[in-house]
Amino acid sequence: MPRAAAKACPTPPELPAPGSQTHSDAAPATRQPPRRLTRRHLLGGLALTPLLASAGGLAGGLVLGGRPAAAQELRYFRIGTGTTAGTYFPIGGLIANAISNPPGSRPCDKGGSCGIPGLIVVAQASNGSVDNIEMLRAGTVEAGFAQADVAYWAYSGTGNFTGKAPFTELRSLGMLYPEAIQIVVRSDGFIDRMADLKGRSISLGEEGSGTLVEARLILDAYGLSETTITPHYLKPGMAADRLAKGELDGFVMVGGYPVSAVADVAARVPIRLVPLDGEPAARLLRTQRFYIEDEIPANAYPGSALTPTLSLGAELLTRADRDPDLIYGIVRALWHENTRRLLADGHPQGRNFDPSRAVANVSVPLHPGAERFYREAGLLGNAANEENRAPASTPENGAGTGGKPAEDKLPREKPAGEKPAGEKPAGDKAAKDRAAKDRAAAE
Repeated sequence: MPRAAAKACPTPPELPAPGSQTHSDAAPATRQPPRRLTRRHLLGGLALTPLLASAGGLAGGLVLGGRPAAAQELRYFRIGTGTTAGTYFPIGGLIANAISNPPGSRPCDKGGSCGIPGLIVVAQASNGSVDNIEMLRAGTVEAGFAQADVAYWAYSGTGNFTGKAPFTELRSLGMLYPEAIQIVVRSDGFIDRMADLKGRSISLGEEGSGTLVEARLILDAYGLSETTITPHYLKPGMAADRLAKGELDGFVMVGGYPVSAVADVAARVPIRLVPLDGEPAARLLRTQRFYIEDEIPANAYPGSALTPTLSLGAELLTRADRDPDLIYGIVRALWHENTRRLLADGHPQGRNFDPSRAVANVSVPLHPGAERFYREAGLLGNAANEENRAPASTPENGAGTGGKPAEDKLPREKPAGEKPAGEKPAGDKAAKDRAAKDRAAAE
């Protein structure tokens, strides 16, 4: 494992406050003389104590082999993730661990970091997709996770972002893995289907989360709204705790299963996942471009049954003005086999990271640095930059949309050298299936 020495030094002012994970090569600053500390891997679902002071120590004068590390430029890169009880935060910590490469790290070819030399990455906790996009807009993070539809709406100024200026500088680094919509209830609560939620006390997710966006869409599709239930807007961990105590009838969660908040409540009381199926689900698949028909397997949580649901891609986003060489290096490190092993070992969703699916149906244009990597890797065809059909608008506080698609068009920049229409990566079944679905919807 890579090792690094550090001495106490004030944390750089641009780094985030507590609630973050940093790459674990950066050892905690202490009052003792500098000493060498062993790297501690981030584990899926485990939130470690923030190590921001260590990053400051590295910046303040790391000594390696008698030479100051100032010769190697140190750069910091913040990734907005999600709540500690969700999926984004632990996955973000694993990615931060994998793509950071501070001085003294073990070389990539010897099993160490394959990231950019001198890069220190911070996984910063947030409220989720909407919050991450607003932080990207404000420039307070360098990258962030978001659900595909939320990213599209921000880019085009539609849906949940109607009334705001389109965030046309938003760019994608690729789709990472699918996120399932999960409606969690107690097994003894007499809730078997979506209609049974009427009049019940349900947490829809907190403001700023992608979960709240999807919860409103799902309620609307099934003839419900925030006026026909008793809505709560809680963090996943708090919602899970109240469900276990019988103070809540259910909660909505969007994330790659198993989500730690759902696993926590399932370990305390028997739970059930409410199926998303039938005509309402079929209509959502027709009108919501980024939705995918999916299933949560049996025993994804203790005692849970096979449950049909809908999912959508989790994308890693940045701004168009980020250095193309930096983004190229980050994407290359992200899909390196060493990183993929770390992800697979660290979290169950890490096994679903697949570079062959990363550019199919992305919601916003690829960043030029990411595009360069995928093109060099032979993964970029027409699918990554096709014209995007707008998804349906989101309900406004429970007001129904009737599944009517938005009429706006996505402004996009056609990358130089784009391949002819119809040319797709070999074996890209997901892109072909999506294209067929789009044609059927248009007819």
